[in-house]
Amino acid sequence: MYVSAKDMLVKAKAGHYAVPQININNLEWTKAALQTAQELNAPIILGVSEGAGKYMCGFKTVADMVKAMIEGLGITVPVALHLDHGGYEACYACMDAGFSSVMFDGSHYPIEENIEKTRELVRVTGERGISLEAEVGSIGGEEDGVIGAGEVADPKECKQIADLGVTMLAAGIGNIHGKYPENWAGLDFNALAAIQELTGEMPLVLHGGTGIPEDMIKRAIELGVSKINVNTECQLAFAAATRGYIEAGKDLQGKGFDPRKLLAPGVEAIKATVKEKMTLFGCVGKA
Repeated sequence: MYVSAKDMLVKAKAGHYAVPQININNLEWTKAALQTAQELNAPIILGVSEGAGKYMCGFKTVADMVKAMIEGLGITVPVALHLDHGGYEACYACMDAGFSSVMFDGSHYPIEENIEKTRELVRVTGERGISLEAEVGSIGGEEDGVIGAGEVADPKECKQIADLGVTMLAAGIGNIHGKYPENWAGLDFNALAAIQELTGEMPLVLHGGTGIPEDMIKRAIELGVSKINVNTECQLAFAAATRGYIEAGKDLQGKGFDPRKLLAPGVEAIKATVKEKMTLFGCVGKA
Protein backbone atom coordinates (compact mmCIF):
# COMPACT_ATOMS: atom_id res chain seq x y z
CA MET A 1 0.00 0.00 0.00
CA TYR A 2 1.75 3.12 -1.29
CA VAL A 3 1.09 6.06 1.04
CA SER A 4 2.62 9.21 2.50
CA ALA A 5 4.38 8.83 5.83
CA LYS A 6 1.95 11.06 7.74
CA ASP A 7 -0.58 8.59 9.14
CA MET A 8 2.00 5.96 10.06
CA LEU A 9 4.06 8.51 11.99
CA VAL A 10 1.09 10.06 13.78
CA LYS A 11 0.15 6.54 14.94
CA ALA A 12 3.75 5.82 15.92
CA LYS A 13 4.00 8.98 18.00
CA ALA A 14 0.74 8.20 19.79
CA GLY A 15 1.70 4.56 20.28
CA HIS A 16 5.26 5.24 21.49
CA TYR A 17 7.04 3.21 18.81
CA ALA A 18 9.08 4.19 15.76
CA VAL A 19 8.84 3.42 12.04
CA PRO A 20 12.15 2.55 10.38
CA GLN A 21 13.39 4.37 7.32
CA ILE A 22 15.43 1.78 5.46
CA ASN A 23 17.55 3.41 2.78
CA ILE A 24 17.51 1.48 -0.49
CA ASN A 25 20.32 1.17 -3.00
CA ASN A 26 19.05 -1.29 -5.61
CA LEU A 27 16.30 -3.80 -6.43
CA GLU A 28 17.56 -6.40 -3.93
CA TRP A 29 17.57 -3.86 -1.11
CA THR A 30 14.03 -2.75 -1.90
CA LYS A 31 12.70 -6.28 -2.19
CA ALA A 32 14.30 -7.34 1.10
CA ALA A 33 12.85 -4.33 2.97
CA LEU A 34 9.35 -4.74 1.52
CA GLN A 35 9.19 -8.48 2.15
CA THR A 36 10.33 -8.08 5.74
CA ALA A 37 7.77 -5.35 6.43
CA GLN A 38 5.03 -7.56 5.00
CA GLU A 39 6.19 -10.58 7.00
CA LEU A 40 6.19 -8.58 10.25
CA ASN A 41 3.02 -6.62 9.41
CA ALA A 42 4.90 -3.39 10.00
CA PRO A 43 4.83 0.02 8.30
CA ILE A 44 8.02 1.03 6.50
CA ILE A 45 9.61 4.08 4.89
CA LEU A 46 12.00 3.49 2.00
CA GLY A 47 14.65 6.21 1.98
CA VAL A 48 16.47 7.39 -1.15
CA SER A 49 19.32 9.89 -1.01
CA GLU A 50 20.04 12.09 -4.02
CA GLY A 51 23.15 9.99 -4.70
CA ALA A 52 21.23 6.71 -4.53
CA GLY A 53 18.55 8.14 -6.80
CA LYS A 54 21.18 9.05 -9.36
CA TYR A 55 22.79 5.61 -9.05
CA MET A 56 19.42 3.92 -9.70
CA CYS A 57 18.92 5.89 -12.96
CA GLY A 58 16.82 8.71 -11.56
CA PHE A 59 13.97 9.30 -9.14
CA LYS A 60 11.27 8.19 -11.60
CA THR A 61 12.98 4.83 -12.08
CA VAL A 62 13.00 4.37 -8.31
CA ALA A 63 9.35 5.40 -7.85
CA ASP A 64 8.16 3.21 -10.70
CA MET A 65 10.17 0.26 -9.38
CA VAL A 66 8.80 0.60 -5.84
CA LYS A 67 5.19 0.91 -7.02
CA ALA A 68 5.58 -2.09 -9.33
CA MET A 69 7.21 -4.16 -6.58
CA ILE A 70 4.43 -3.35 -4.12
CA GLU A 71 1.97 -4.67 -6.68
CA GLY A 72 4.11 -7.61 -7.81
CA LEU A 73 4.90 -8.81 -4.28
CA GLY A 74 1.37 -8.21 -2.99
CA ILE A 75 2.51 -5.78 -0.29
CA THR A 76 -0.44 -4.61 1.83
CA VAL A 77 1.39 -2.85 4.69
CA PRO A 78 1.83 0.96 4.45
CA VAL A 79 4.92 1.90 2.41
CA ALA A 80 6.21 5.45 1.95
CA LEU A 81 8.92 6.35 -0.56
CA HIS A 82 10.96 9.19 0.91
CA LEU A 83 13.67 11.51 -0.37
CA ASP A 84 16.45 11.55 2.24
CA HIS A 85 18.40 14.79 2.84
CA GLY A 86 17.07 16.43 -0.30
CA GLY A 87 17.93 19.87 -1.57
CA TYR A 88 15.15 22.29 -2.51
CA GLU A 89 15.17 21.37 -6.22
CA ALA A 90 15.43 17.64 -5.49
CA CYS A 91 12.21 17.84 -3.44
CA TYR A 92 10.33 19.07 -6.50
CA ALA A 93 12.01 16.48 -8.74
CA CYS A 94 10.93 13.67 -6.39
CA MET A 95 7.38 14.96 -6.10
CA ASP A 96 7.15 15.06 -9.91
CA ALA A 97 8.64 11.56 -10.13
CA GLY A 98 5.96 10.11 -7.84
CA PHE A 99 7.56 9.96 -4.40
CA SER A 100 5.05 9.98 -1.54
CA SER A 101 7.32 11.78 0.94
CA VAL A 102 10.28 14.18 0.83
CA MET A 103 12.85 15.59 3.21
CA PHE A 104 14.07 19.11 2.73
CA ASP A 105 17.43 19.46 4.43
CA GLY A 106 17.74 23.20 4.92
CA SER A 107 19.91 22.85 8.02
CA HIS A 108 22.92 24.44 6.28
CA TYR A 109 20.93 27.59 5.45
CA PRO A 110 20.49 30.49 7.88
CA ILE A 111 17.35 29.75 9.92
CA GLU A 112 15.37 32.50 8.12
CA GLU A 113 16.05 30.96 4.70
CA ASN A 114 15.38 27.45 6.02
CA ILE A 115 12.00 28.70 7.28
CA GLU A 116 11.17 30.47 4.01
CA LYS A 117 11.94 27.45 1.82
CA THR A 118 10.25 25.02 4.24
CA ARG A 119 7.11 27.17 4.30
CA GLU A 120 6.85 26.98 0.52
CA LEU A 121 7.34 23.21 0.55
CA VAL A 122 4.68 22.82 3.26
CA ARG A 123 2.23 24.46 0.88
CA VAL A 124 3.20 22.38 -2.16
CA THR A 125 3.38 19.02 -0.37
CA GLY A 126 0.06 19.77 1.31
CA GLU A 127 -1.58 20.34 -2.06
CA ARG A 128 -0.17 17.06 -3.38
CA GLY A 129 -0.83 14.91 -0.29
CA ILE A 130 2.89 14.28 0.24
CA SER A 131 4.54 14.17 3.67
CA LEU A 132 7.41 16.54 4.44
CA GLU A 133 10.39 16.19 6.76
CA ALA A 134 12.48 19.20 7.73
CA GLU A 135 15.79 19.39 9.58
CA VAL A 136 17.21 21.72 12.22
CA GLY A 137 20.81 21.34 13.39
CA SER A 138 22.89 19.29 10.99
CA ILE A 139 23.33 15.58 11.60
CA GLY A 140 26.97 14.59 12.07
CA GLY A 141 29.04 12.60 9.60
CA GLU A 142 28.73 12.67 5.84
CA GLU A 143 25.62 12.29 3.70
CA ASP A 144 26.07 12.72 -0.05
CA GLY A 145 29.03 15.06 0.46
CA VAL A 146 27.32 17.24 3.10
CA ILE A 147 29.37 16.98 6.29
CA GLY A 148 27.81 17.84 9.65
CA ALA A 149 29.58 17.90 12.99
CA GLY A 150 26.62 16.51 14.91
CA GLU A 151 25.58 19.74 16.54
CA VAL A 152 22.58 19.94 18.83
CA ALA A 153 19.54 21.74 17.45
CA ASP A 154 18.12 24.84 19.14
CA PRO A 155 14.70 23.82 20.54
CA LYS A 156 13.26 27.27 19.71
CA GLU A 157 14.33 26.93 16.07
CA CYS A 158 12.78 23.45 16.05
CA LYS A 159 9.49 24.96 17.18
CA GLN A 160 9.70 27.62 14.46
CA ILE A 161 10.04 24.94 11.78
CA ALA A 162 7.47 22.62 13.37
CA ASP A 163 4.92 25.44 13.53
CA LEU A 164 5.12 25.81 9.73
CA GLY A 165 3.16 22.58 9.44
CA VAL A 166 5.77 20.00 8.42
CA THR A 167 4.86 16.33 8.91
CA MET A 168 7.99 15.39 10.85
CA LEU A 169 11.09 17.05 12.20
CA ALA A 170 14.70 15.84 12.19
CA ALA A 171 16.54 17.53 15.02
CA GLY A 172 20.24 17.07 15.62
CA ILE A 173 20.87 15.71 19.13
CA GLY A 174 24.48 14.59 18.74
CA ASN A 175 23.68 11.76 16.31
CA ILE A 176 25.85 11.14 13.24
CA HIS A 177 25.71 9.26 9.95
CA GLY A 178 27.88 6.20 9.40
CA LYS A 179 29.91 4.43 12.08
CA TYR A 180 30.12 6.12 15.48
CA PRO A 181 33.62 6.95 16.74
CA GLU A 182 34.85 5.45 20.01
CA ASN A 183 34.84 8.87 21.68
CA TRP A 184 31.19 9.62 20.74
CA ALA A 185 29.47 11.45 23.59
CA GLY A 186 26.05 9.82 23.04
CA LEU A 187 22.65 11.36 22.40
CA ASP A 188 21.69 14.57 24.21
CA PHE A 189 18.43 13.58 25.88
CA ASN A 190 18.05 16.91 27.64
CA ALA A 191 17.96 18.62 24.25
CA LEU A 192 15.53 15.99 22.91
CA ALA A 193 13.22 16.49 25.89
CA ALA A 194 13.29 20.26 25.38
CA ILE A 195 12.54 19.87 21.66
CA GLN A 196 9.70 17.45 22.42
CA GLU A 197 8.24 19.85 24.98
CA LEU A 198 8.12 22.72 22.47
CA THR A 199 7.01 20.74 19.40
CA GLY A 200 4.27 18.72 21.11
CA GLU A 201 2.68 16.09 18.87
CA MET A 202 5.17 16.54 16.03
CA PRO A 203 6.79 13.18 15.13
CA LEU A 204 10.55 13.53 15.61
CA VAL A 205 13.16 11.83 13.43
CA LEU A 206 16.44 10.27 14.50
CA HIS A 207 19.03 10.08 11.73
CA GLY A 208 22.15 7.90 12.00
CA GLY A 209 20.35 4.96 13.60
CA THR A 210 23.27 2.58 12.98
CA GLY A 211 25.39 1.98 16.05
CA ILE A 212 23.26 3.79 18.66
CA PRO A 213 22.96 1.50 21.72
CA GLU A 214 19.54 -0.12 22.21
CA ASP A 215 18.87 1.62 25.52
CA MET A 216 19.43 5.01 23.86
CA ILE A 217 17.10 4.06 21.00
CA LYS A 218 14.35 3.09 23.45
CA ARG A 219 14.84 6.29 25.46
CA ALA A 220 14.66 8.38 22.29
CA ILE A 221 11.37 6.72 21.33
CA GLU A 222 10.00 7.46 24.81
CA LEU A 223 10.91 11.12 24.23
CA GLY A 224 8.95 11.42 20.97
CA VAL A 225 11.14 9.95 18.22
CA SER A 226 8.76 8.26 15.76
CA LYS A 227 11.05 7.61 12.77
CA ILE A 228 14.57 6.19 12.86
CA ASN A 229 16.81 6.02 9.79
CA VAL A 230 18.94 2.95 9.11
CA ASN A 231 21.37 2.69 6.21
CA THR A 232 24.97 1.89 7.15
CA GLU A 233 23.98 -1.18 9.19
CA CYS A 234 22.26 -2.79 6.19
CA GLN A 235 25.26 -1.97 4.00
CA LEU A 236 27.68 -3.57 6.47
CA ALA A 237 25.49 -6.68 6.85
CA PHE A 238 25.15 -7.03 3.07
CA ALA A 239 28.89 -6.64 2.53
CA ALA A 240 29.82 -9.14 5.26
CA ALA A 241 27.42 -11.81 3.94
CA THR A 242 28.62 -11.33 0.36
CA ARG A 243 32.25 -11.48 1.48
CA GLY A 244 31.56 -14.71 3.38
CA TYR A 245 29.94 -16.31 0.32
CA ILE A 246 32.88 -15.46 -1.94
CA GLU A 247 35.60 -16.29 0.61
CA ALA A 248 33.96 -19.72 1.06
CA GLY A 249 34.39 -20.22 -2.69
CA LYS A 250 30.67 -20.73 -3.26
CA ASP A 251 30.73 -18.53 -6.34
CA LEU A 252 33.02 -21.12 -7.92
CA GLN A 253 30.69 -24.05 -7.23
CA GLY A 254 28.18 -24.94 -9.95
CA LYS A 255 26.36 -21.78 -10.96
CA GLY A 256 27.23 -19.98 -7.76
CA PHE A 257 28.37 -17.03 -9.84
CA ASP A 258 24.75 -16.34 -10.89
CA PRO A 259 23.91 -12.94 -9.32
CA ARG A 260 20.67 -14.40 -7.98
CA LYS A 261 22.79 -16.81 -5.93
CA LEU A 262 25.73 -14.49 -5.37
CA LEU A 263 23.57 -11.74 -3.84
CA ALA A 264 21.16 -14.02 -1.94
CA PRO A 265 23.18 -14.16 1.33
CA GLY A 266 23.41 -10.37 1.33
CA VAL A 267 19.67 -10.05 0.80
CA GLU A 268 19.00 -12.39 3.73
CA ALA A 269 21.39 -10.31 5.86
CA ILE A 270 19.43 -7.16 5.02
CA LYS A 271 16.18 -8.91 5.95
CA ALA A 272 17.66 -9.98 9.29
CA THR A 273 18.85 -6.43 10.00
CA VAL A 274 15.48 -4.89 9.13
CA LYS A 275 13.72 -7.48 11.30
CA GLU A 276 16.02 -6.68 14.21
CA LYS A 277 15.34 -2.94 13.85
CA MET A 278 11.58 -3.31 13.53
CA THR A 279 11.54 -5.44 16.68
CA LEU A 280 13.68 -2.93 18.59
CA PHE A 281 11.63 0.04 17.38
CA GLY A 282 8.38 -1.64 18.46
CA CYS A 283 6.57 -1.39 15.10
CA VAL A 284 6.00 -5.13 14.52
CA GLY A 285 2.29 -5.78 14.01
CA LYS A 286 1.50 -2.06 13.82
CA ALA A 287 0.53 -1.95 10.13
